[in-house]
Amino acid sequence: MKKFIWPIRVYYEDTDAGGVVYHANYLNFFERARTEMLRAMGYEQDELMVNDSIIFVVRSVQIDYLHSARFNEQIQVSAEVTIVKKASLIFEQLITRGDDVLCKGIIRIACLDAKSMRPKAIPENLLELLKNEH
Repeated sequence: MKKFIWPIRVYYEDTDAGGVVYHANYLNFFERARTEMLRAMGYEQDELMVNDSIIFVVRSVQIDYLHSARFNEQIQVSAEVTIVKKASLIFEQLITRGDDVLCKGIIRIACLDAKSMRPKAIPENLLELLKNEH
């Protein structure tokens, strides 16, 4: 599972008055794909918070909007881990419609202690799995 791909249908609520996906909603699509990637790897974020006292938070985002997605289109959102560190990850993500790239994102994720909100190492079993993904 090098590049995880999650299909999404564009709903009316995702769009502006012109039927074009509102720019901030591309970030929601990226988030869903990262969450579903973790789920496909056997990890639920709520269980990580309870069992390991960790949460993942977005540290930074670089995004390039290339083409618009529109109401009722079927799009694909990919999530690929490109850098794995002890307490952070970098994802490269794409939103595509067929062969057309609509949006590109580089998202830096930090792993924090759920209580103190300070950086915390990713659990070793998950860290090894993530290292094997990129």
